[in-house]
Amino acid sequence: MAFGFMVQQANWHSKCWIEKPDGLDSALGAHLHTWPARGSDHRNSIELKAGSLIQVVMPLSGKASDVIGYLEGVYLLDDATTASMRRQVLAGIATAIAASMAVGLLLFPILSGLLGRATGLSDRLLVSNLSLMRSLGAAVAKRDSDTDAHNYRVALYAVALAESMVLPADEVRHLLVGAFLHDVGKIGIPDAILLKPGKLDDDEFAVMKSHAILGLDIIAGNEWLKDAACIVRHHHERFDGKGYPDGIAGVNIPIGARLFAVVDVFDALVSARPYKAALPLDVALKTLVEESGQHFDPSIVNAFIAIAMDCYQAIGRSSVTELNVQLDEKLREYFKVLAHQ
Repeated sequence: MAFGFMVQQANWHSKCWIEKPDGLDSALGAHLHTWPARGSDHRNSIELKAGSLIQVVMPLSGKASDVIGYLEGVYLLDDATTASMRRQVLAGIATAIAASMAVGLLLFPILSGLLGRATGLSDRLLVSNLSLMRSLGAAVAKRDSDTDAHNYRVALYAVALAESMVLPADEVRHLLVGAFLHDVGKIGIPDAILLKPGKLDDDEFAVMKSHAILGLDIIAGNEWLKDAACIVRHHHERFDGKGYPDGIAGVNIPIGARLFAVVDVFDALVSARPYKAALPLDVALKTLVEESGQHFDPSIVNAFIAIAMDCYQAIGRSSVTELNVQLDEKLREYFKVLAHQ
């Protein structure tokens, strides 16, 4: 098979033979290529100290139209040709940038409008979900204690405790929703049991305990409420494993549920109910300490004891109207919207 090799300097006006540049052999040897078929060629760019080169390989055909060899040429581009090519590349880039900017300017109002519409829809959906949370919480309160105050207080206590423990913002958001909906399953408990003034017997208490699972069924159809599920299901679990519905213990109980259990019982202790008087703050805190390691996670009890006085003054003694204002502030902080807008 015949093979030819030449180096030519190419410019706009003439071509001349030149000495083979240093490093050309190794550069060509490092570049592997397939041999082109008849009617095609192979081109490759090579950069050396001598300048920019173009390698061209073309097949040679015989009388029978079959390939009998290849001609390989290497052309060294002069400075004027290289500069011209660079100008063409830069011009192409500039044109592409200008076109992109023009398209961007044309599309910006449209995209901005679509983004604004999508953001508006997202905000309205979030407001709707927060309103649903409030409505479900109010429905439970009307059946159980005829007041929303407990839901407001435990939600605010839970947030304050979570913040003092430096829990992630996502965990605080889940706590806010879960605290408001923790007893939503009581909607499915018969009045004869839910509103019974005296102590429940074993069978009645078994029905009452089912509210944790019933609550999951109620929120199951709403994707936004799914993160509240761990509070709804596990807020009656105990640190010693003697709680319900799953009897899990220790750190196997989700931290949000362990935290909520402390503030839920605390609010029940310091609040007056039709069947009991409110306990003084020091007595309620003593009860939490006595149940530490049994009912409650000791580390969470300790964290709550440290902030209990301030929380009780700011939350425990506030009216429903004041609690509602505080809750809206937390909703605005963690959900970036106001639930009443």
